[in-house]
Amino acid sequence: MKVVQLLPALNSGGVERGTVDFARALVTAGHESIVISSGGRMVEQLQREGTRHIAMPIHKKSLSSLLQVRPLRKLLAELDADILHVRSRVPAWLTYLAWKKMPAASRPRLVSTAHGLYSINRYSAIMAKTEQVIAISECVRDYLLQNYPQDLRRPPQIVYRGVDTQEFYPDLPLPADWLDKTCTEFPQLRGKRWLLLPGRLTRWKGQEDFIDLMARLAQEYADIHGVILGGSEPNKAHYEEELKQRVRDRGIEDRVSFVGHRADIRYWYKQSAMVFNLSQRPEPFGRTVIEAAAIGTPLVGYDIGGPAESLRACFPQGLVDKSDPQALYQTVRKLLDGPAARSRLTEEFTLEKQARHTIEIYQSLLAESAANGSGEHARD
Repeated sequence: MKVVQLLPALNSGGVERGTVDFARALVTAGHESIVISSGGRMVEQLQREGTRHIAMPIHKKSLSSLLQVRPLRKLLAELDADILHVRSRVPAWLTYLAWKKMPAASRPRLVSTAHGLYSINRYSAIMAKTEQVIAISECVRDYLLQNYPQDLRRPPQIVYRGVDTQEFYPDLPLPADWLDKTCTEFPQLRGKRWLLLPGRLTRWKGQEDFIDLMARLAQEYADIHGVILGGSEPNKAHYEEELKQRVRDRGIEDRVSFVGHRADIRYWYKQSAMVFNLSQRPEPFGRTVIEAAAIGTPLVGYDIGGPAESLRACFPQGLVDKSDPQALYQTVRKLLDGPAARSRLTEEFTLEKQARHTIEIYQSLLAESAANGSGEHARD
């Protein structure tokens, strides 16, 4: 089977990382993997792991991007793929317009993955117009069914994003000098139980709730320390200062550390006593939840959106109603005072399961083509 994934670029982010992970899984399973994007720093890894990358400017939110439709159609005809899998709106539009004018009997099957709760308009509707839509959570599926019923050809299928269990696993060892170096950089962490909130510094990620929670807990527990892990974007630096001022106003400067963006986040999960997801609005998915669960760290989060689905499966005792700060406080106290608890990643949130399920969807579409008499692309 020959699979072409299309996305704007390959620099960083959940969609990009998921594309590279899935491309690797395709190659491992013996399929031919191709990715079309405008390029980026993850291209080298993609190619090293056996996927062909084709650079094409399919990323610009501009009418000028329509000039790429004809060259893209020519390229797709040359590639003669079985599956086209689009992962973002601009590439989805360009691919859809190119694909529509290919011979119906022999063109690839067209699949999209809805990674987000897109704005409700005709531009976003493209993610629902493919032959099969994959939703990354029940939250996203329900959103599509509610807002784009007229565009869906068939019900979306849920394929949860998956963790690479070769990278995140319960027995993950800390590098020999990692803890000492980290505590040298942040001396207040030494000898403490870390409560970790990972996520970009933005108003809806829950840092304010976390700071307020730490202010209450600090009065009772001398051995805990709050860690806010994540960077602020250049135009959001003022919000980082707001958060630091909130810490000062609460009198807990010595109990909360801002550690910035970290490439070694799995070790922070491993060393922490608890990991939090306190997003203020429904998110399509919660990658930090499943990464921490894969390592076994206890989790606490609000019962909204995609992260709640992961929590419900991996550590249900950590679910808290968003509108109840007292319940959040009591849940954390119970975990701090009780016997050691471990979260557990269920199979549906593994990269292996994600890849297997996605390939099954491809094969089902190809079998359908063969049954309808257009089976030129039904390769193994």
